[in-house]
Amino acid sequence: MVFLALTPVGLVEALRVRGDSADAVWCGSDVISQADYAALEDVNVSRLIYPLQGEPGDVLAGAIDTIEEHHPGETVWVERCA
Repeated sequence: MVFLALTPVGLVEALRVRGDSADAVWCGSDVISQADYAALEDVNVSRLIYPLQGEPGDVLAGAIDTIEEHHPGETVWVERCA
């Protein structure tokens, strides 16, 4: 299973709820700074090089396509922002 966090709170929640530390978590560049990402000790978190929050649907779809390339056949859970 793969989680896509769209907000900093979503990233924290995804890291908390994933059932197995092998579950991957992805996020946009606007969710965690490069410095904080580099300091993460969790090796199964990936940070896209572009932001996602507030972007058009095609940007989110592209992020999901990227995730699917890296995790073929996996279910991708996407944070919903109200």
